[in-house]
Amino acid sequence: QLSEDVERASENPTDERGGDMEVHEDANSVILPDSELGSTAPSLRFSKTCLKNVFSVILLFIYLLLMAVAVFLVYQTISDFREKLKHPVMSVSYKEVPLYDAPGIAFYPGKAQLLSCKHHYYDHIPPLINPGQPGDIECTTQRINYTDPFTNQTMKYALIVQGPRDVKKKELVFLQFHLNGTDQDFSAIDYLLFSSFQEFINSPEKAEFMKDCESSYSSWKFSGGFRTWVKMSLVKTKEEDGSETVEFKQETSVVNYIDQRTKPRSDQLFFVVFEWKDPFIQTVQDIVTANPWNMIALLCGIFLALFKAADFAKLSVKWMIKIRKRHLKRRSQVMNHIS
Repeated sequence: QLSEDVERASENPTDERGGDMEVHEDANSVILPDSELGSTAPSLRFSKTCLKNVFSVILLFIYLLLMAVAVFLVYQTISDFREKLKHPVMSVSYKEVPLYDAPGIAFYPGKAQLLSCKHHYYDHIPPLINPGQPGDIECTTQRINYTDPFTNQTMKYALIVQGPRDVKKKELVFLQFHLNGTDQDFSAIDYLLFSSFQEFINSPEKAEFMKDCESSYSSWKFSGGFRTWVKMSLVKTKEEDGSETVEFKQETSVVNYIDQRTKPRSDQLFFVVFEWKDPFIQTVQDIVTANPWNMIALLCGIFLALFKAADFAKLSVKWMIKIRKRHLKRRSQVMNHIS
């Protein structure tokens, strides 16, 4: 409206001058109404313009506040992204398999002798017929001697047995050892689990293979006079360089063996069972939860909002300056008209 009034005033200057002449011609009847119009109309226009200016200033401050919030969000987003890069999150996933790659079980019996070894299914172990006597060895076994990887001087004797594979049929391996006599107060046999028996068979340097396994895997024990039931689970860990390491977790339960042989014996009997706990292979890897594409999209949105707010603020300032100039121009015209 102000711009239209200014345009009309600029287009019809002669009319305003003619009106002035008419006012001077009849001063008693015309001067008073013009003075009244000049005192009321500009005041109304000034109040509207002032209200618009106040509203524009408030809106400008709101957008400046939004810009400050956007800058803070940019800083916070970049800080969170750097923090997540420094502290990756451990991810655990489970893969179900019908068959495991048969693990290798390395026994260190010392003076003990393997009496029997059998594969059973559906978690059923029949009663022993002749405990303490040699029986059937139906497992795939391999005997090997190698030097201790930690001392490089002591020779170690290991008995390698192929572990269970079929997890759905609850395949288990039952072994019986016999130790004729010992001068120790406690008797136990060490054993070691490694991931693949077939890899051991195919290895051209089996001694070096076992030295590497003993350096990488932990060893456990099972005692004489008990039946030790070992339930295994497999854990694969993916390293940052892409390599993969394998380790075993096991749950062990021990049951007392009741020796029902007629004559008292001084020898020791060892019984151990190996079985898979469940058909799930646990895979552990470190992942970075910070997604760079999400951060880039968020930053683009924030910067777009910043540019939009800055553009709006610039237009608001220009509009306020333009309105101020129009108001001053109109005011000067009105004063000239009154004079």
